[in-house]
Amino acid sequence: MRIQSIETFANEYVAFVRLRTDDGAEGWGQVSTYHADITAQVLQRQIAPYVLGRDPAELESLVDEILEIEFKFPGSYVRRALTGLDTAVWDLRGKLAGKSVCELLGGAPRPFPVYASSMRRDITPEDEVERLVALRDRQGFQAFKFRIGKECGHDEDEWPGRTEAIVRAMRQAMGDNVTLLVDANCCYTPKKAVEIGHFLENYGIVHYEEPCPYWHFEWTAEVTEALRPLNIQVAGGEQDCSTTHWQRMINAKAFDIVQPDICYIGGVTRMLRVARMAHKAGLIFTPHTANLSLVTVFTLHVMGAIENPGPYVELSIEGEDYYPWQVDLYDPVLTVRDGNVQIPDAPGWGVEINPEWLKGATHLVSELKM
Repeated sequence: MRIQSIETFANEYVAFVRLRTDDGAEGWGQVSTYHADITAQVLQRQIAPYVLGRDPAELESLVDEILEIEFKFPGSYVRRALTGLDTAVWDLRGKLAGKSVCELLGGAPRPFPVYASSMRRDITPEDEVERLVALRDRQGFQAFKFRIGKECGHDEDEWPGRTEAIVRAMRQAMGDNVTLLVDANCCYTPKKAVEIGHFLENYGIVHYEEPCPYWHFEWTAEVTEALRPLNIQVAGGEQDCSTTHWQRMINAKAFDIVQPDICYIGGVTRMLRVARMAHKAGLIFTPHTANLSLVTVFTLHVMGAIENPGPYVELSIEGEDYYPWQVDLYDPVLTVRDGNVQIPDAPGWGVEINPEWLKGATHLVSELKM
């Protein structure tokens, strides 16, 4: 079996990938979201030429080979594009075997706990509390993440007093039996981050995400060490796409919770490597999945199979008004019941890409010449 063609179907936000083999089998994947049309071109230019004619069984070595060939491009785009290849091959493997990707990885599809993840800072504490409480009552969520600070905020709040107000209001509204997580999106210097961490711990916040700029992982390590005696854990790493850098961060004990994004890091193959690093170090593995594209589907399959999954998967609560581009991408959609989402159990990823969406996308193809 050889890879015959790689197609991309893209708009600005999403790009799906179809891989076909010379015997007619196919698999579907996705590159990372945002500027996905650019990433699709990177895939066609810097991934596809090394893949056509190769056996899909070579994926694990192929991902290393491609990154070595493209060693002049160590940044995010090539890894985001590589995800399209990797995830399409995993879908192909599942369909050929008649198994879900979760099963291929040694897991079992099942309902998996999710936490409701808010993406908004342009919302008052009162309005945020109201919508999250409604989700708790309607869909059974037992864990929620909301935003504090200001994105890359240099110690500033989104507006004065918002962080303190929303933390207090959320705990008061939710009571003591609901798990609360926060995301600071690189807001703080270490001193301020530690100060905020002590405040958060007083209100039972258990997950403190990206307290410091991610490019200063030593800062985050300092915060993690200072807060270790408390009942709060520091999470981070979503932006990082180098597995060797991941090993450095894990060795430095930069985080309590390891949080790569499967689409940023390059796909399932490379994600599993980080999961194994985390497992060896005794760390929790709770990936970043901040939208309802296939990133959440991919992550559910992986979390259903690894040895060290965190207690839940992130599930964005933002709908069409906030992310209009994530509507009608695939079927069946992920549905929350009693705070859980079913890991798809059909072969491959267990979802079908919407053919109507594909008709409106920009189509590119690389094909093996006979």
